[in-house]
Amino acid sequence: MSGCARVGQLSAKKSALFLCDLQEKFRPMIQYFPAIVEVSRRLLCAAKLLDMPVIVTEQYPKGLGPTVPELGLQDYPDIKPVAKTQFSMFTADVLKTLKSDYPDINSIILCGIETHVCVQGTALQALSDGYDVHIVVDGCSSRSLVDRMFGFDRVKAAGAWLTTSESVILGLVGDSSHPKFRDCQKLIMQSAPDSGLLSLLAQKI
Repeated sequence: MSGCARVGQLSAKKSALFLCDLQEKFRPMIQYFPAIVEVSRRLLCAAKLLDMPVIVTEQYPKGLGPTVPELGLQDYPDIKPVAKTQFSMFTADVLKTLKSDYPDINSIILCGIETHVCVQGTALQALSDGYDVHIVVDGCSSRSLVDRMFGFDRVKAAGAWLTTSESVILGLVGDSSHPKFRDCQKLIMQSAPDSGLLSLLAQKI
């Protein structure tokens, strides 16, 4: 891996956004679900502005429903959600797409649900395959805040970077002279919605 990957520095040219299982049936069960979807929508918009690959999965969509419309996939018909049953986004189709279409990608930016299951499973597999992994903490949640908290602890201990949506968006742009800076700046002009992270911090103190 390159030197920038070892310190967690992001590059739009070498990063892919992974959006995990933001589906209808999870809506009433996941803590801070509307906030998680809004943060994911911002990251999706930034990724498309910066011409980054985007991978979206759906866990057993026949039973758990499609991706929620407020994520905004309908605005990007080139993105087709990948159906899965395993607790990792790295299906055979996803692996094939990454290796054949995006061989220069070395960083995975990851958000979605649930933190302690499919997000964790994706992060661990990505790390074991040599990718640098950035977990967007304000874009990940679970049904239980305890599971969410220890999911974050688990992936951090394994070597993933814990970060925030604003940090990721500005890190990908890298410079206020970037031609897409103002467009990306509009995505973060209003602070990200509260997703209960301070309550998790309070549990640790």
